Amino acid sequence: MNAGVFLLAVLGGGIGASLRFVLDGLIMRRVHNGYPWGTFIINSTGSLILGFLTGLSDSSVLDSAWLFIIGGGVMGGYTTFSTAMVDTVHMLQKRTYGRALWNAIGMIVVTVVLALLGLLLGRAV
Repeated sequence: MNAGVFLLAVLGGGIGASLRFVLDGLIMRRVHNGYPWGTFIINSTGSLILGFLTGLSDSSVLDSAWLFIIGGGVMGGYTTFSTAMVDTVHMLQKRTYGRALWNAIGMIVVTVVLALLGLLLGRAV
């Protein structure tokens, strides 16, 4: 990896984090049921996209440098596992155990399935 690729990935991380901030705000302003739908949607779409990009790279459609820039940089900044787990802890503190269980286990299952789907779709291109 050269310095240019690294700097583009860093820039991509900032872009991804900014996208996450804006999208999460848009979602949470519209949904007021106590569940962090913004984080769930962001992590789910990010997993699907990263899986797709990885599949494209596996198929030699996407260069590995661009996988690093877009996948590691943009999608790395866009998705946020740590926020999902902090949300889970807050739900446990509020004694909303069903939501906490869904957030902790459900999100992992959904995001892994979507990453696999993206990977398969990317490889099929």
